[in-house]
Amino acid sequence: MKLIGMLDSPYVRRVAVSMQLLGLRFEHQSLSVFRNFPEFQAINPVVKAPSFICDDGEVLMDSTLILEYAEALARPGRSLMPTSVAELQHALRVIGLALAACEKSVQIIYERGQRPPEKRHEPWVERVTGQLLAAFGALEQEVKRRPLAVTSATIDQAGVTTAIAWHFTQQTHPEVVPAANYPNLAALSAKAEALPEFLAAQYGAGTYRHAG
Repeated sequence: MKLIGMLDSPYVRRVAVSMQLLGLRFEHQSLSVFRNFPEFQAINPVVKAPSFICDDGEVLMDSTLILEYAEALARPGRSLMPTSVAELQHALRVIGLALAACEKSVQIIYERGQRPPEKRHEPWVERVTGQLLAAFGALEQEVKRRPLAVTSATIDQAGVTTAIAWHFTQQTHPEVVPAANYPNLAALSAKAEALPEFLAAQYGAGTYRHAG
């Protein structure tokens, strides 16, 4: 199995961290959807990160769908998703908020980094920024109300995705989302980033290395 995409993508990174927590081994090829477009296109014509090559060569994409596949591979071992309906409901809410924060952060990057200055639409950036702050505001309250476990043995997908979303935005838009305003998320992220599974898939242009 091979994961395709760069670890500066929160979506690629959540797959890399989650698969190790699930006890699944895989290769990682760090390709950029921008700088390595032709090479990426040869693997997946859609050029979407993450892409995931299964053992039989079939290519999957979208981090949530890849992780659904990973969960099936890991059974009956560890799962990162709760089994009870009530706990699953809450986990899905937290994951949804974290993924929304990732999406809005990425939209700001594209608007400011990929669009020519004369083509930028600041009212749109303001709207997306408001959505980003709303997502992190709700996440901060959720984590304060129901703290997430942060050890290699206990962290779940809600914890993984929340920690990665926060770290990504702090790497890309710290001036938009001041850490001082979100102490619970900052503390969660600091603990998660110290775990071996996160250290093995550090944010950036590097290649994943299995921690064990």
